[in-house]
Formats: sequence, C-alpha cells, structure tokens
Amino acid sequence: MLFSRPLQDVCFELSDPIAVSKPMKNAQVVAIRDPVRNRFLTSACAGMRSVEAAMIEVAQTDVPVLFLAEPGAGKKSAAQRVHELSGLGMQPFRTISCATLACDNFSESEPSNMFRGGTAYLEELTDLSREGQACLLKYLIDQNSNGSHSQSFARLICGSARHLESEVKAGNFREDLYYRISGLCLRLPPLRQRRDDIPLLTAYFLRKYAIEFQRLVPDLSAETQHLFREYSWPGNVRELENICKAMVAIGDEAVAMGGLRAMFLRSGRSGNGTRVSLKQEARAASREKEKEIILRALTRTRWNRRRAAQELQISYKALLYKLKQIGCSEFEAS
Repeated sequence: MLFSRPLQDVCFELSDPIAVSKPMKNAQVVAIRDPVRNRFLTSACAGMRSVEAAMIEVAQTDVPVLFLAEPGAGKKSAAQRVHELSGLGMQPFRTISCATLACDNFSESEPSNMFRGGTAYLEELTDLSREGQACLLKYLIDQNSNGSHSQSFARLICGSARHLESEVKAGNFREDLYYRISGLCLRLPPLRQRRDDIPLLTAYFLRKYAIEFQRLVPDLSAETQHLFREYSWPGNVRELENICKAMVAIGDEAVAMGGLRAMFLRSGRSGNGTRVSLKQEARAASREKEKEIILRALTRTRWNRRRAAQELQISYKALLYKLKQIGCSEFEAS
C-alpha cells in the first residue's frame, strides 16, 4: 500500500564526483557531459531514503501525486524525478501554470498539446479558477474512463504551496477534485529543516553554473560555508541556487555574498566570534534528535499518527503537539 499522508522530504541523488577548483580550458568544458541538469542529490538528512523509495514506487503506477511545499522548496524538481523514474521518462515533461490555465486547454474529444502524452506538472493548484477546477475534474474523469495509460493523455502531477485541505474547508477548492489529485501526498520540507543538505546542494549548483558559464568552480571560504549553514533561507533551494549562480557569474565571492550577509546580520545572528550558549546548543541538538526520531516513526507507519504515537510510547495528543513544534501541524488530518 502506498503512503496516503504527507511525508517529510524528497530525496536527491548525485553519483558524479564534484568538480574541484582548477583551471578548465574552453575545449575541456565543451567536451564535458553536463551531469548536473535534472539530477538529484543523495540527501544527508534523516528519513529521506524512505521518501525516495515512495517516489520510485509511485512512479511505476498511475496513482496521482501531490507535492506540498513552500515556494522554492523543490516541488517541480520532485515532479521531474517521478517523471524520469516512470515509463514516461523519454516523453515530454511540461510545466503548466494554473494561473493561466483555461477550459479551452481541455478539449471535449482529445486533450490539447500540453495534456497529450508524457507528464504534465500543474504548478500551484490553488491559482486555478473555479471554472478551471471543474474542467480539470472532467479531464481526470475522462482520463480514468479511457484508461490512464492511454497515449493521448498526459500523467498529471500537482504542486501547491498552500494547504489544500484548508482551501477545501474555506470553499476555495473543490473537495471532489482534491481527492482526485491527492492519491499520494508528499510534503517537502523547507531548506532550513534540511541543513545537512546545504553543502551538497551548494556544490551541485556551483558546478552546474561553472559548466554553464565555462568558469572555475569557486572554492568557498570557511566564513561563507558557515553562513550558508546558519542562514534561514526564506527563499529555500531556489534562493540558494540564485546565490550560487551569482557567485559563479560575478567571480567574486565577497560581492555575491554582500546582500546575503547583510540579511543574515539583520536577523540578529553574526558569524564567527559570536558567543555560544552550551545550554542552548544542547537543547537545539536534543530537538533535532527528537524530530529525527518522530519523522522516522511517522515514515515507518506511513503517517498513521496514532500508530506512531504508540510506537513512540507517548500520547496521541503529545505527538500532535510535537508535530506542531517541528512545523508539521499544517499537514495534520482533519
């Protein structure tokens, strides 16, 4: 049985070694097969491998997939991963903005080009109008009645930065459509909750843009690496990518880091030289370990929170409180 509740993260994978900072002649750069586009890094965070297993499993089926995450946390990349793992991997992957999607895109007899074959990723479902929701629902019903493996229909994967159950309760999103598109619901965490992945993602993006711009892979200073680990990354993975891109393009770490360093200092946290409270550090480490144990239990029980509470030997109410503390309460069942 596949997961039916949100999971805690998506897994990345990268088998190629990271390039080192050494001269690269133009001819050498052109000859290199770009190993970083549309690739995933093996996550260093706890519980990620089980999520990757869920993505592999669902990729081989026609079960609808819904990704929930903050803007910039990797919903589109996760959708591409499922597409590449499926039997549709050699067919087109199309990103469709729900803000611009109209009923004209859904034909009575056969789908338009954006919904023909391959995989269609619907970006930000809550931007879909009520009329558009009705047309999408009809498309899904027609797809099911005609056989979801039909070559004329694209597989749909959806993403949302908002909690759809809340949107349903508020009357902003159709309940029947919600259940159609959420066969498997995967929650991707913000970058601030997966800090162990920051060095891997940083190396990935620096190499990607070094190849694209035919530049050296920057060798980051210890100060910048520390700042990357401590910064809260409100823009998530997208913000990290943009900083790395600027760093390679400008070729000057200090200039590229100017804006980020200023925001970091304004947040009240300085870099090296800050006094450290042993008590605060111990509490933070304890919270991280507790979070890891809770998420592992939820993964093992496929987000059955009552079973997870029994496994953890705490009350159901206590588990709900702890989920709220670690930022997972918005994805609780209604």
